[in-house]
Amino acid sequence: MPRTLRSCFLILFVVAAFSAATAWQSPADEPAPTEVLPPLKAAAPTWYKGNLHTHSLWSDGDDFPEMIADWYKRHQYHFLALTEHNTFAEGDRWIAADLDDTVRGVALRKYLDRYGKHWVERRTIQNKGQVRLKPMAEYRNVLEEPGQFMLVPGEEITHRFAKNPIHMNAINLRDVIRPLDGRDPTETIALNMRLVEEQRRTLGRPILSFLNHPNFGWGVRAEDMLLAEQLRFFEVFNGHPGVRNYGDPDHASCERIWDIVLALRLGKLGLPIVYGMATDDSHAYHTYAIGKTNPGRGWVMVRAPYLSAEALIRSMEAGDYYCSSGVVLNDFQRKDKQIAISIRGEEGVTYKTQFVTTMKGTSLESSPKLDKDGKPLEVTRVYDDAIGKVIAEVEGLEPRYTFTGDELYVRAKITSTKPHPNPYAKGDVEVAWTQPMRP
Repeated sequence: MPRTLRSCFLILFVVAAFSAATAWQSPADEPAPTEVLPPLKAAAPTWYKGNLHTHSLWSDGDDFPEMIADWYKRHQYHFLALTEHNTFAEGDRWIAADLDDTVRGVALRKYLDRYGKHWVERRTIQNKGQVRLKPMAEYRNVLEEPGQFMLVPGEEITHRFAKNPIHMNAINLRDVIRPLDGRDPTETIALNMRLVEEQRRTLGRPILSFLNHPNFGWGVRAEDMLLAEQLRFFEVFNGHPGVRNYGDPDHASCERIWDIVLALRLGKLGLPIVYGMATDDSHAYHTYAIGKTNPGRGWVMVRAPYLSAEALIRSMEAGDYYCSSGVVLNDFQRKDKQIAISIRGEEGVTYKTQFVTTMKGTSLESSPKLDKDGKPLEVTRVYDDAIGKVIAEVEGLEPRYTFTGDELYVRAKITSTKPHPNPYAKGDVEVAWTQPMRP
């Protein structure tokens, strides 16, 4: 065949092959049709119930952590932080425990009954029984349910200045905080909360810290809280019977401390609001009575779009939560210049809401509290009675308060006539506290 003819056939063959290849494509080569997805529905904010101060056998509690978490889950809590003293529930740890009549023996029998011998790890060393404490990483998947119940890592940073106990909780930590000494109670609070803030910045995740039980050992005065700029939360109510929530003739109550701190920070120092916390600080899970450090006495109700540590902390930092020892709110919110509260009433129970404020122009001066000999006491100073004044009192389930614009802040305390089933102190009824709002 002449060379020219062969070249023509080759050209025709290449053209035909190219045309066939471009005319047919496998389904995999075809561009996928554009799929129009509907927008995701935003999660509606929901109230989540939680306790952020709890102790187990990992520190000075008297029950196993799984048993404690199980109690809270069965009692309709949504989140729980086990906050051991200066430690995390991590690593390999065994404790002495035998099936005897001690409290720890009672705990072990209940533990075996609930979780079974294949879960409970036991051994004998020198004729003495031991049980392995499981770290959170091992038991959380047994208890957690998305949207229903979650565990949040935490720590009680346990320290003191001189003889004054100074304890702070840190929630959603990754690493244990080793407490630092300060030159006074204020610096001790600030230094250790600064450590929490440094971990938060390093990790890039929300971590919340708060001051615990200021009246425990009369460790923290209102004045000690004023200049600690890192302080944004503190326990206005703690279920431990030794923390002296209500003060005494010489010592201010935690609510009085709250109002003093709010008035001076907002009215004089230009510092942010301090929000209140209610917690259990529970240690005792086998005998329930006044005087025992039992669970179920105080908690927070947080309004968040979903159940995660990050969402809960963001809401709390915005003040979108309330504290309770039993009273339940359907809602509380600010509508323009009005605070609107809706209480979930119970049959046969009545409710009184007190709106508490300090007005602009109130004297913020103070004088020392004197003993019987006229000598100053090392306690919270004496301030004007107009600090923390009840400006309005409303009966019923739908209390309202309208700002005048002259308030430094307004907070509400809702008191019911229902006795607490396991009270912090004799005669306690169920209560709720909303967070302070500025006009």
